[in-house]
Amino acid sequence: MFYGGDYNPEQWPERVQDEDMALMRAAGITAVTVGVFSWSWLEPAPGRYEFDWLDRVLDRLAAHRIAAVLATPTASPPPWFSLAHPEALPVGADGVRLSHGSRDTYCASAPAYRAAARSIAAVLAHRYAEHPALALWHVHNEYGTTCHCDITAEAFRGWLRARHGDLDGLNEAWTTAFWSQRYTDWAQVRPPRVTQYLPNPAQVLDFRRFTSDELLDAYVEQRDVLRAATPGIPVTTNFVLGDWVPVDHARWSREVDLVAVDHYPNDAGPAAEEQAAFAADLARGWARSAGAADWLLMETAPNLIYTPDRMHTKEPGRMVRQSIAAVARESRGAMFFQWRAPCGGAELFHSALVPHAGPDNRVFREAVELGDRLPRLTEAAAGRVDARVAVLFDEPSAWALQAPGLPAQVNHRAEAERAHRALWRLGITADVLGGGDLSRYAMVVLPAHYLMSDERAGRLRAWVVAGGRLVVTYLSGVADEHARIRTGGYPGALRNLLGVRVEEFHPVPPGETVPLSGGGTGAHWTETVHPEGADVVTRYAAGVLDGRPAVTRHALGHGESWYVSTRVDAGGLATLLRTVAEAAGIGPVCADLPPGVDAVRRRDGERSWLFLLNHTPEAHAVRAAGVDLLTGDRADGIVELAAGGVAVIREDPASGRVVGASHAEKPGKPSGR
Repeated sequence: MFYGGDYNPEQWPERVQDEDMALMRAAGITAVTVGVFSWSWLEPAPGRYEFDWLDRVLDRLAAHRIAAVLATPTASPPPWFSLAHPEALPVGADGVRLSHGSRDTYCASAPAYRAAARSIAAVLAHRYAEHPALALWHVHNEYGTTCHCDITAEAFRGWLRARHGDLDGLNEAWTTAFWSQRYTDWAQVRPPRVTQYLPNPAQVLDFRRFTSDELLDAYVEQRDVLRAATPGIPVTTNFVLGDWVPVDHARWSREVDLVAVDHYPNDAGPAAEEQAAFAADLARGWARSAGAADWLLMETAPNLIYTPDRMHTKEPGRMVRQSIAAVARESRGAMFFQWRAPCGGAELFHSALVPHAGPDNRVFREAVELGDRLPRLTEAAAGRVDARVAVLFDEPSAWALQAPGLPAQVNHRAEAERAHRALWRLGITADVLGGGDLSRYAMVVLPAHYLMSDERAGRLRAWVVAGGRLVVTYLSGVADEHARIRTGGYPGALRNLLGVRVEEFHPVPPGETVPLSGGGTGAHWTETVHPEGADVVTRYAAGVLDGRPAVTRHALGHGESWYVSTRVDAGGLATLLRTVAEAAGIGPVCADLPPGVDAVRRRDGERSWLFLLNHTPEAHAVRAAGVDLLTGDRADGIVELAAGGVAVIREDPASGRVVGASHAEKPGKPSGR
């Protein structure tokens, strides 16, 4: 189990570092991330290195049997670099070059930056290749910086040549016949900048893709340097989640040895647990799609939730419960930002395991409690989460739906979270996938999957014909991979698969709803749907669409596909997904699970472990039989969960089969990365 967080000893005198070691041992810390923002300390001038301080830190960690997750500091170039290479400072979409003064102030396409990044990575690898504390390389930090400078423009043109071949291919993909945008020379092609009116959505989409690939190239350069020097040490980088991030993490997952994510919920209420579950299932899905065995929660906040209007202090016990919830979903532990709260700097009030008040504090006492509990869960790490439902999450579709000029704004991530939340509340475990093989799943949900290639549509059809149950929501399949609308009726590439043709969109004004037959409501989006082989399940019950189909079902081969043309209310969505899941032979992890109680089962052959997490302020009883790894107590059919309580049950051999409604075959062996 990885347990610890970002450690910044350069911010403190050595006497504090000595105290840190004692506190880490007291808290059961097993690993800390070191050096993430230390470039100016490691290389205070070009080619002049100061490693004595880091030598002492790593030696201390080794002496206390704490592993080092050693970072390359390239997310924060030092002032001397920016002064020497002003061309490597990023340019915004408004054409203004940024100044040094924060982190992430670099252009990933600048040769000087890339060379300096490879150099510092190589020096670190050479110096610490044999150090006993080194357990994992952490490249950079939260890749996501965008630049629109002339150096980037040249790199973008090279990327476009590789993707589209020639200018004719580019003009076709970008529909440049519109608004006289036809390009006749590559020099005319630039990154999208602030312009008079609406930008070309295909250009903006390709620039997001280019940025993802350019940042990936920068990561791979450092990764290869580190692998060459330390072939036995895994290499990763921490994925940051958010609509602003120009990184296709599903693709990146194939290039890391361990999928590692940073996640900070932004809701102080129960939605925080739902957001955390989505992020965990997404990370597991990325890892599985890449053939990896597990993933790691690399960063989260110990004692705060950052809501839009304040820093909400987590209630007692919430940090421990949320951490074990991540482990339940196959995280290799729980890491935090950060170990000790700083006295200054831009994030001086950021959450920390050792707050400003010091270790005589509730937060640190909970850290000690978590450090005591995590080792008791080690045996469960052999188990794999048994999910037979997948929610497909496509970051390029999310980017494309951010374009202006759409009939109404639809957030792909929010739609995926909404589908996942409904399954979570039903007690059904789901993987969140960025693509890949669907053969292990009996049910797939496709929420607002705007971009759809012919190849992906064909794979979905073959999966349904073979027996899969597919649920598709509005604005899926409407455009091809270049964001060009497919003509002939929506939902474009999925029309025949769904057995419907959509003639017209009818966005719903904010705050208004449309009644549906059966008593539910739709919101935000409605459509004129014509069945072409599909059966009508639910109809609109008022307005211009009165009596027209709202939800349809289409039998195809051995499977079926459902189309949802509006944002069905939460109760209606839950009913729909439960109906489809039952048809696929899928039920909740535990029968009669109380609302707000999360149940996740990890399985290894005949062995199984049931994680039960009570996210409510009331006590609850859940049916289970076995031994609680956290307390050693035995449960003979009923587990009593205290308010906010957690139990991890090593289930009796028959219990895991009886309580779970259905099981998939054990997936094949991971690739061993």
